[in-house]
Amino acid sequence: MIVPDSWNEERHSLVREFIFADFKSAFYFMTAVAGVAEELNHHPDWSNSYNRVIIRLTTHDAGYTITEKDIIVANRINEVFGKFR
Repeated sequence: MIVPDSWNEERHSLVREFIFADFKSAFYFMTAVAGVAEELNHHPDWSNSYNRVIIRLTTHDAGYTITEKDIIVANRINEVFGKFR
């Protein structure tokens, strides 16, 4: 399995931090990612503090490990992030 660009493998999860200009941009990004998560029925664990969003992907029903689902979602999140740059 190839870890997508800018993601790190940490404790059986894919993790990435995203930085934005402000809270509003970070929130819009999270809203867009929520749409992707619903579409793919694979939801991230995440946190937000002002302009920073940290996303952690792991497949709970596979024993909290990285699966192809996580790779697909991470790549789609990268596409969404590209639209915010």
